[in-house]
Amino acid sequence: MAESGWADALYDLLRANGVTQFGYVPDAGHRVLIDRSLADPDAHSIPLTTEEEGVALAAGADLGGQKAVLLMQSSGVGNCINMLSLTAGCRFPFLTIVSMRGDFGEGNAWQFPMGQAVEPVLKAMGVVVLRCDGPQDVIPTATAALTMAFQSGQSVAILLGQRLLGAKKF
Repeated sequence: MAESGWADALYDLLRANGVTQFGYVPDAGHRVLIDRSLADPDAHSIPLTTEEEGVALAAGADLGGQKAVLLMQSSGVGNCINMLSLTAGCRFPFLTIVSMRGDFGEGNAWQFPMGQAVEPVLKAMGVVVLRCDGPQDVIPTATAALTMAFQSGQSVAILLGQRLLGAKKF
């Protein structure tokens, strides 16, 4: 799959599985997903002021019979900790796709603390964590995550590692 081909295939998979709401805080790692959702007349692309709003968006989507995904960078996970308690207490499906920082090849020291805490924090909040480090991982992992979230009612995070996304240059 071409370097950006996995992102287009991921968007197509999300839409084919009924995801119509895309909550996001702008992030280069999610550029293709955000741009495609903005251009898609059958999708609702919702810019958020903070990532925790995306948890509430997912709850509202589920109550309205729709499916949502929260697109965020790893630093945004820290903003969601308290809101993630709602996914267990209210028992609604939750899917987030997290573009990682503080990971393989990171050159910005400020990204390491939260980047390294993402997986243990999500697991502590009862979120199933699945990781993609290469283009070949994206579609099988996203397919599993969609099933786990929307058929089993679980909270699931897909981590897009820096081996997949590339490390930003500083």
